[in-house]
Amino acid sequence: MKNFIEELQWRGMLHDSMPGTEEHLLEKMRSAYVGFDPTADSLHIGNLVPIMLLAHYQRCGHRPIALVGGATGMIGDPSGKSSERNLLDEKTLRHNQECVKAQLGHFLDFTSDAENAAILVNNYDWMKEFSFLEFIRDVGKHITVNYMMAKDSVKNRIGSESKEGMSFTEFTYQMVQGYDFLHLFRENDTTIQMGGSDQWGNITTGTELIRRIGNGKGYAITCPLITKSDGSKFGKSEGGNVWLDAKRTSPYKFYQYWLNTSDEDAEKYIKIFTFLDKETIASLIAEHQEAPHIRVLQKRLGEEVTVLVHGAEEYEKALEASEILFGKSTSESLKKLDEQTFLDVFDGVTQATVSSEDFSAGLDMIGALAAKTNFLKSNGDARRALKENSISVNKEKVKEDYIISSKDLIAEKYVLLQRGKKTYFLLKVE
Repeated sequence: MKNFIEELQWRGMLHDSMPGTEEHLLEKMRSAYVGFDPTADSLHIGNLVPIMLLAHYQRCGHRPIALVGGATGMIGDPSGKSSERNLLDEKTLRHNQECVKAQLGHFLDFTSDAENAAILVNNYDWMKEFSFLEFIRDVGKHITVNYMMAKDSVKNRIGSESKEGMSFTEFTYQMVQGYDFLHLFRENDTTIQMGGSDQWGNITTGTELIRRIGNGKGYAITCPLITKSDGSKFGKSEGGNVWLDAKRTSPYKFYQYWLNTSDEDAEKYIKIFTFLDKETIASLIAEHQEAPHIRVLQKRLGEEVTVLVHGAEEYEKALEASEILFGKSTSESLKKLDEQTFLDVFDGVTQATVSSEDFSAGLDMIGALAAKTNFLKSNGDARRALKENSISVNKEKVKEDYIISSKDLIAEKYVLLQRGKKTYFLLKVE
């Protein structure tokens, strides 16, 4: 077995661990779990850090357990939150659980006969039959209110600066999560819980329950909360969360997120979000420092993570789409793009709509540039641009006599017009 703690340390993924954790892991194969919030049918890249914790854990020879928090998802974790979240019904949670498992399957081995094959559990399965009276009698009496109030996740929400306060439902969250650890300790011999550094309080409540009720020893491992060098939140783009589901965030946009990271962040992220070894990463960093403008680190980071999440084929498509704005494309490569990727590539480009009747009759270039669209100020401007040979249709130069027809359609409804190297217009037929 590889030394898991050492692996986390050189990758910059270890924030804290309980004394004795490293020795505990070196004794034999151990089971550890991480909880995932099932309040959406997709994880986002903010979840990649705990996913990679589990993936590295399995690669070091130990058994990872992914816990989907069906029960805790009905409550809402107050850690790092300023208000209470919306609660979900069981049907929605079950659907989300299956979606989450499918995404985790890209990183974890759930299906092999290996002794350390991953396990997926849902805490709703053991909490749904637990009555309130049983819970406060069998679990609640072991943890004092003073102990619970001392947690940062509680103090930050009930302090004088908090406007929202904290519901009793949320206050009990650490007890429910702590009981999860105790349950897995009993049923799966799980001795370690892992999570972000903001989860330390919840995890240690679990170790306390294992000590008091289970007469055993539990351990905690936390990783740093990932931030961007400019201070903005990791995992967010201008459009919101960057999701692992291609329907929510296209592979092209997903790849672009990593490609656009700063040099400082790329050097940090390539250790955290890939399985590349220390020597390979050191070589890439050295190569990048010699010629930062080539963006070797960002390109390799984008490749590794996109292939992990979406597969090699989608990465190749994203790469091809990325070349389009830099002039390295043809009409054929444009027509290979699906509608969502095409719109993502040309997000923000000026659009105009022409009717299918006008289009079916054949659209002349003056109409496409000015008369029907107002892309250019006048028909005269359109003629001058065409005479200057500066107009392209789907990346191919055209003259004034060119007629746009159905053969030029991308995704069956778009035509890309271009003036010079950098000015694009999007024609939509409907």
